[in-house]
Amino acid sequence: MGERTRNLISVALGLAMLTGFTILFLEIERQWEIAALAVAAIIGLIVFRRFGATDRVEGAAVAHPCSAIILALLATATVAAVLYDAHFALLMLATVALYVTVCLGLTIQFGYAGIVNFAGAAFFGIGCYATAVLATHTGIPHLLIILLSGLAAALIGSILILPILRTRGHYVALITIAFGILFKTFLEVNDTLGGPQGLKVPPMILFGRSFNDPIRIGENIEASFYLNYVLLAVALAVFAYVMVRRLEKSWIGLSFDAVRLDETAASVFGIGVARWKIFAFTLGNLLAGMAGAVYAMMTGFIAPTSFTFGDSLILVSIVILGGLGNALGVIPAALLLLVLPEKLQMIQEYRFLLYSLLVIAILLFRPQGLLPRRLRAYFGERRPA
Repeated sequence: MGERTRNLISVALGLAMLTGFTILFLEIERQWEIAALAVAAIIGLIVFRRFGATDRVEGAAVAHPCSAIILALLATATVAAVLYDAHFALLMLATVALYVTVCLGLTIQFGYAGIVNFAGAAFFGIGCYATAVLATHTGIPHLLIILLSGLAAALIGSILILPILRTRGHYVALITIAFGILFKTFLEVNDTLGGPQGLKVPPMILFGRSFNDPIRIGENIEASFYLNYVLLAVALAVFAYVMVRRLEKSWIGLSFDAVRLDETAASVFGIGVARWKIFAFTLGNLLAGMAGAVYAMMTGFIAPTSFTFGDSLILVSIVILGGLGNALGVIPAALLLLVLPEKLQMIQEYRFLLYSLLVIAILLFRPQGLLPRRLRAYFGERRPA
C-alpha cells in the first residue's frame, strides 16, 4: 500500500468519525445522551491527539489538500442527505459552517498576526445589515451582495485598525470591545436601520430561484429549504479554509508569525509590522462580513440583540478552544459550542451553566485547545538527488 493511499485512508477515517458524530449530535434529543456524547467527543480528541492520530490525519490532509477537500465535501453531503428534511438540524449545520468562516477570519487576526479582536460579532453584524440594505433597496445580484457586504466590514475594519496600530496587548482588546458595544448601541438608536426592532432581509436568490423554496426530488421527496443555505455556507467555509491554509504555508503566514511573536525583531529584519497587521485585520473582517451576509438572508430577520459582546466572546472561545492558530480546530469547537447549548434546551437556565463549566474545564486541563497548532516547518526535508 502506497503512502498516498495510507494518507487518504487516514483522512477518510477521520472524516467518517466526524460525520457519524455530527449526525448523532444533531439527531439525539435526550439530555444525558447529548452531554455524554459531547464529553466523549472531547475525551476522544484528547486521546487521539496524545497517541498522534490527529497529527497523522492533519499531516495527510496537508499532504493531499485537494483529495482531503473532496472527501470533506462528500462527508458534508452525507450529513445533508441523512438530515434532508430536518429543518432545525440543517439550520444549525449552516450556522456552524458560517461561524467557522468567521472564526477562520479571527484565526488570521488572533492566531496568526496576534491581533486580539473582541468585536467579531460586530463585523458579522455589519455584513448582515449591509445585506439587508442592499438586498431590499437595490437590484444587485445577491452573490455580489455577499462580496460587497464583506467589503463593507473590511472597510470599517480598516478604519478601526488605525487606533489598534498605536496600541498593544490588552489595550487592543479594549478598543475592539468598545467598538462592539458602540456598534450595538448605534443600531439600537438608528431608526433608519430598524432600531431595536431590527430589519427583515429578503431570501437569497440565485439564477432566478429563491433559496427559501424547498428542494423537490422526484414526486415524493421534499427536502428542507435550509439545505440550500447549507450548501452555500459550506462552500463559503471551504473557500475560507483553503485560503487560510494557503496563507499559513506561504511567506505571508511566515510574516504573520514574525509579527505575532516579536514585533521589534520583525521590524529589525525589515518586516512591515503595520502593513501585515492591516492586511490580517482587513482580511479577517472580510470573511466575517461575507458570512454575515449569508446568515442574514438565511434567517430573514436581524436585530441588534444578535450582535452583542457575548456573541463575540463565543467566537473567541471557538478559536481558543479549537487550538489557537489551527484552522482545522475551529470545526469541532464550533460544532460543540454552538449546537450543545441549543440541544440542552430542556434544562433551561442550567444549560448555560453546564456549557460554561465545560469550556472552563477544557481551558484548565487543555489550555492549548482541542487541536493545538502544529509547529511550522521552516525548511522542507532534503531529498536525495
